[in-house]
Amino acid sequence: MTHDGATGAGPRIDADALQAAAVAAAPALLDAVRARIGTAGADALLVTAPANVRYLSGFSTPADGRVLVTGDGAWLLTDERYTVQAAAESWLAEQVIARDWLARVAELAAGQTLAIEAEHLTVAQRTTLERKLGSTVVPTEGLLRPLRMRKRAFEIAWLREAARITDVALTRVVDDLLRPGVRELDLALELERAMRAEGADGTSFDIIVASGPRSAMPHGVASTRRIEAGDLVTIDLGARVAGYHADMTRAFGVGRVAEPLRGWYRAVLAAQRAALLAVAPGATGVAVDGVARERLAEAGLAEYFTHSLGHGTGLEVHEGPSLSSRSTDTLEPGMVVTVEPGVYHAGQGGLRIEDLVLVTTDGHEVLSSTPKDYREFG
Repeated sequence: MTHDGATGAGPRIDADALQAAAVAAAPALLDAVRARIGTAGADALLVTAPANVRYLSGFSTPADGRVLVTGDGAWLLTDERYTVQAAAESWLAEQVIARDWLARVAELAAGQTLAIEAEHLTVAQRTTLERKLGSTVVPTEGLLRPLRMRKRAFEIAWLREAARITDVALTRVVDDLLRPGVRELDLALELERAMRAEGADGTSFDIIVASGPRSAMPHGVASTRRIEAGDLVTIDLGARVAGYHADMTRAFGVGRVAEPLRGWYRAVLAAQRAALLAVAPGATGVAVDGVARERLAEAGLAEYFTHSLGHGTGLEVHEGPSLSSRSTDTLEPGMVVTVEPGVYHAGQGGLRIEDLVLVTTDGHEVLSSTPKDYREFG
């Protein structure tokens, strides 16, 4: 069964209840992490990737924290600036406050084979850690990725709230401000203000507002360009709530937009809707990407679709699974992905249409509710 997300904004979340759910889920998560550590041939894992630190601990300043997981313990390590914050936020029973965190890791992991996250520990830190341990460490890549791809109920609730805030902000700002003469930057500033006023921690990324010829730039962050009549305007934004990132893109006409842009819009929307229908448990990332690519090829636009169809989102705005021609992922219930085909033609413009989508047991649910049918303003 699929649901089209156009049912409107839902109720606000109960933050305390979601925090309690996260705390209650921590022991099971640590058991799953320990099983993953075993597959790496290690006894313990040092977690230094900020998103993974927050995933395991709930600590909201994860760039200044690390997590150590052993067979019988788990610790959040940070420094004196965060003594109160760590005690208030972390759902790990133990917090270690130490400036020389490498030395403390070596003490806590003494005599054990320690795995590290190779992408997130510097060569200098690894050398120091091995010297203090008196043994070599086991480098790993993507060890926690399979766990993070499938979201738990409280994570899905945070993502729903982030999507709701994104929808509310975009609708308000577009209705009020999208007119000829408005600067892209002013739209972006109002979008961020609206998301924060609605309850967001911040934005998922630098907001993209790309108008006229700049809409040929897939990542054309807002500039000082003033929107002109006849422009197609692409707006890509997302609210961040409790560390969880929404991601949505819509394109709008300002004044009367001429061909071929109108035709491109119809083709991208058809490709996006077809790809949504393919999102279901058991579908591969390659297959879903191929659906959108095939529809754009039928419209003669395949060469102008220059990026992958989508990606997972959660504690990072770009995480697994991947929807692309090179993906090795298969969709499962609980995964949250974007579906975002686009067309970009240098000198003329382009557009993208993107929804945030939850994979369910019997299909999918679109979490983005802002209408996608073509609209013109001003």
